[in-house]
Amino acid sequence: MARDTGFPDADAENDFQRMRRHAELARLTQWFTRQPADVNTILPFDEVVAALGRTGETALGLLPVEVSSIVGSVDRTKDFDRYFRPTSSRIRERWQRLAAAQRRGESVPPVRLYRIGTMHFVIDGHHRISIAIARHLHTIDAYVTEIHTRISPEGINVTGDLILKDHRRLFLTRVPLPTAQAEVIRFGDPFDYAELAECVEAWGFRAAQEIGEFISRTDVARRWFGEEFLPVVRMARRANVRPDLTSDSELYLWLACERYRLVRKHIWDDAIIDELRDHPPRRR
Repeated sequence: MARDTGFPDADAENDFQRMRRHAELARLTQWFTRQPADVNTILPFDEVVAALGRTGETALGLLPVEVSSIVGSVDRTKDFDRYFRPTSSRIRERWQRLAAAQRRGESVPPVRLYRIGTMHFVIDGHHRISIAIARHLHTIDAYVTEIHTRISPEGINVTGDLILKDHRRLFLTRVPLPTAQAEVIRFGDPFDYAELAECVEAWGFRAAQEIGEFISRTDVARRWFGEEFLPVVRMARRANVRPDLTSDSELYLWLACERYRLVRKHIWDDAIIDELRDHPPRRR
């Protein structure tokens, strides 16, 4: 950390230059180490909300917020990187003017943030947050509005994670499982959610045909989980089918795809489980 000179304008200029230098070094490190292109990209609020599904909001009022939890922006995603370092010199004049004013002891209004889970997104106050980081401040005063979402924001670190969240949200719209059951269904490949949703919908259609009446999505999801998913996974685990698949949802999806490919039937019995156990794994 550089020693302050005691001259607000000079110290503000030094802070900006240091932040720009760190931003460029981070870009260079990302390029040399072949890290994902979005590793230093600020999270876009609209895309995060779209992936998670917005259900409501609550105004929390004025709160101290950990600066390290501020990872996204509503509209300034091009001016700052993930750590609110300026991405160009375009904003230098305003940045340094505000930083010098703070160093002279002038009052600074609270910033405005959205909260999603443990993450915060800037509505107003990007420069002030960037300056706070440059000065190594740990908290900043903010008016906070909490956004409630259809699915949990846990696990979002980079923009690439939003694809997985978006597919999971769509799956739970098509297969509205209760929270505890939904937590069991997890995939690393986002497109597996779409494939499983088709399997569940097909199962629901066959179930409706058997009883001769309409079954709602909610009832299909509940019955599929209890009458199909759990019994099949338990049979497969007892028979030691694909022990390399530690995820129950990945095991079920593999079983469902391979069962029909091999035997052209939509039933489960010991013979089918044995055949699947002895069948070498096939890449889907």
